[in-house]
Amino acid sequence: MKLSPAQKKILLALVAGRTLKSHRDVDGGKVFQLHALDGAATTVEWEAVEQLQEAGLIDSNKKFPAATYWLTEKGKTLVQGLRQAGRG
Repeated sequence: MKLSPAQKKILLALVAGRTLKSHRDVDGGKVFQLHALDGAATTVEWEAVEQLQEAGLIDSNKKFPAATYWLTEKGKTLVQGLRQAGRG
């Protein structure tokens, strides 16, 4: 899978300790945000998150109103390759 810059940003942020969450409202709207340990939140593209999930690289606890996402084993393997390629 060829990753977009937005997808790489999300995966590397998860490895760096950020938390990815989807926040839903009662009308069904959804916003994806990366949360830093200091409380700062950055909105990310929903398409990037959906594609990562469809590729089996991330999964979530499917909670309402805020689901939390994590790297799957497949995602961890891919990120390890990204990090090694960045050092080479």
